[in-house]
Amino acid sequence: MSATRKKHRGSAPLDTMIVMGTRPEVMKLAPVALELKRYPRRFRVSLVGTGQHRDLVPQHLEQFDLRLDHDLKVMKRRQTLADITARTVQRMDALLADGHPDVLVVEGDTTAVLIAALAAFYRQIPVAHVEAGLRSGDAYDPFPEEMNRRLVAPLAGVHFAPTAAARENLLREGIAAERIFVTGNTAIDALLLAAKQRPAQPAQRGQWLSGRRMVLVTAHRRESWGQGIRQICLALWDLAERFEDIVVVYAVHPNPVVRETAEEVLRGVERVHLIGPPEYIGFVDLMKRCYLILTDSGGIQEEAPSLGKPVLVLRRTTERTEGVEVGCSELVGTERARIVERASALLSDPAEYEAMVAKRNPYGDGKAARRIRRALAYHFGLDRRRPPDFGAAG
Repeated sequence: MSATRKKHRGSAPLDTMIVMGTRPEVMKLAPVALELKRYPRRFRVSLVGTGQHRDLVPQHLEQFDLRLDHDLKVMKRRQTLADITARTVQRMDALLADGHPDVLVVEGDTTAVLIAALAAFYRQIPVAHVEAGLRSGDAYDPFPEEMNRRLVAPLAGVHFAPTAAARENLLREGIAAERIFVTGNTAIDALLLAAKQRPAQPAQRGQWLSGRRMVLVTAHRRESWGQGIRQICLALWDLAERFEDIVVVYAVHPNPVVRETAEEVLRGVERVHLIGPPEYIGFVDLMKRCYLILTDSGGIQEEAPSLGKPVLVLRRTTERTEGVEVGCSELVGTERARIVERASALLSDPAEYEAMVAKRNPYGDGKAARRIRRALAYHFGLDRRRPPDFGAAG
């Protein structure tokens, strides 16, 4: 892909195809879709679902008044990464052959994102990567996400890095500076939109709290399957026994590997509640109400600082190092004793808790989608002026 700006042919709107398959992708790409749709003379937008979170994606899109235009339907129960790869490349190629958009927009680091970018490369269709440049430094952690996002980078023609640190990662890998735009993360855009709304049905029952503090939990990553998830669940059991003034709400991923372990260890434990994944506005409401968050989710690491919630990261590594550096998140891994130790400190010591409450969010300001829209217009020759980066004046 040439490092120079790509000139859009003709005066027709830029045909922009946006691929999303998981709930996090919907949350981070919905603000982009909404922003581009505000300018129909410049952008013609179509939304493609891969079918990864088949029941969740339409539900979350509806909260942004969006609908899928295409569904690849690639997912099957208990399939392997190779299964996902084969079906995605075939069905994505057929869709691109039929529509041949001007640009394919992908987000993040799922296997479907990598394969969609590869399918676009085969058709010589430019790829724009949202949330580009995140790196943990360990090819197998998180698995397979770390290698997925590394491989998307050379396939993409334009990179929307959420932070200056992500931009530096791309530069070290040889990506030309003029192809990188620091935009902030669109997760913050989505969060601020959702925080203004009330959920149709609260994800937690009022009687659960009764004056208690909520510890909100998500844990589902592939590298933690088995013993890792079990250790996390045992730590939650310990915390519920140690602190009578807390209630643990664990939003359990629907994957049977995760759900079965969580139910085996925690079902029936007093003040521990296992719930299905709430709709997005409902989950934001949980984050607003909680006291502390334990998670292995990348997106929640970005969102929680905007709500003033400390985060203990249930992973050995994180590609979102800015939060650790600022002090609003901390890596604790999946070892039972370590999780209990650090959560207990935050639940017991108000000074230590306050020290982790972020004064600012290093990941975004709610204007990332606007920057992405302006960057696309600049990159494809619709605008002459390059937009300023997140954190820069202008």
